Amino acid sequence: MAGLLERISAQVARRTETRNAVDMWLSDYLLPSMQQFNYSGNTYTTGYGQASMAVRAQEISQTLPAYSAALRACPPAFAAEMVRALVISQARFTFRNPPSSSTPRRTFGTRALSVLEHPAPSETTGQMLAKMEWHAGLAGNAYVYRQPDRLRVLRPDWVAIVFGSQQEPEDAAQALDGELVGYLYANRGLTSGNRIHTILPRDMCHWSPIPDPEMSHLGMSWITPAIREIMNDKASADYKIRYWANAATPNLVVKGIPAVTKAQFDEIVDAMEARHAGVANAFRTLYLTAGADATVVGNNFKDMDLKALTGSGETRIALLSRVPAPILGISEGLAGSSLNAGNFGMARRLFADTWVYPTLQDVCGSLADIVDVPNGAELWFDTGDMPLLREDAKDAAEIVNLQIEGITKAVREGFTAESAVSAVTGQDAKLLRHTGRVSVQLQTPEQQDAAAAAAKPEPALNLARP
Repeated sequence: MAGLLERISAQVARRTETRNAVDMWLSDYLLPSMQQFNYSGNTYTTGYGQASMAVRAQEISQTLPAYSAALRACPPAFAAEMVRALVISQARFTFRNPPSSSTPRRTFGTRALSVLEHPAPSETTGQMLAKMEWHAGLAGNAYVYRQPDRLRVLRPDWVAIVFGSQQEPEDAAQALDGELVGYLYANRGLTSGNRIHTILPRDMCHWSPIPDPEMSHLGMSWITPAIREIMNDKASADYKIRYWANAATPNLVVKGIPAVTKAQFDEIVDAMEARHAGVANAFRTLYLTAGADATVVGNNFKDMDLKALTGSGETRIALLSRVPAPILGISEGLAGSSLNAGNFGMARRLFADTWVYPTLQDVCGSLADIVDVPNGAELWFDTGDMPLLREDAKDAAEIVNLQIEGITKAVREGFTAESAVSAVTGQDAKLLRHTGRVSVQLQTPEQQDAAAAAAKPEPALNLARP
């Protein structure tokens, strides 16, 4: 396998790949007048979802700078991704026995977790998780490379996935016998001319929380379906900037200007623009000569209800990011009864149940590929230090009390204490083991007399001589 990866690396290094801009609005709108742009000294072509099937390698298109520009141009989307990264960065890792084991859901730690507790020099678990979420949020994929002494988060647009197939080698990723062979990585991308490194699957964690239905083994960014909402938000911001730049008034049509020649007309127009255009000239009185008239055209903020338009777009962005509007702090999430204790608590619970917990489970499943997980255990997460989930402590305490009541009742009914604990924590009644002893209420009078006789001590013998 290593030899195959080396041959593929050499072939990729020799080829010249041509890319096309497939996402026109990114080039024409978010990045005006730039179909190619520079980022950190490297040239990128905008576009997303592209993949090269040459030499059976699928390369994630270089969309990280493009989508980063999209988020920077849209504060609600940037805030949503920041909230996601902040929340997930507070989790910590542990090992857990699976629910089907004899000690279900028991958590414990070993020295194997040290690589996750200190992924790299001067890097914490939270920083690694935040990087993974930003990469997965922007590019749909996150890659963590296990090196002998550290974990390294790789830029997803500089990584390619290599598949192998005997039946259909030209489309190995979709072939029935297609298998993951490894990964290719080059600093600044595979077409940069830099050295291409080969990485075996056992040394790479690939996390793609939203699978792309059209690209095998690749993920999709949540920003992709939110593109139009990001466009709308930026258009609204541009409209407001234009509004302030034009004296904070709607458009004006001035007619009847007393000018005979074009030079006189231009001179009058320039004088009006100098005195009334721009934010600094807002609310100044407009003086017109006899015969001239100014008429308002277009809409102002109130007429077009710009707040409602932007608010609906922000809500859709929050929906796609899975961050509820009250938690994200957007306008519609702060209105009316949204901030009531019950409604905010429901939003928090919805965020935790539909995104936080599933995401952490998925992260653990991906990182387990590069961690020495003990036999009979699984990599899991600890949410004890996550403030967002702190209110769940009351519910957790109530659940523990119910479990204690269940264990006590099972033991009272004659089941062993160990099996009662396993059955209640594992939520599996088949784990119960009975001692064969039943309560007094279930015994017949004869059984009760026999039990009492067996428990009655025999009289002591008097061996003293008379």
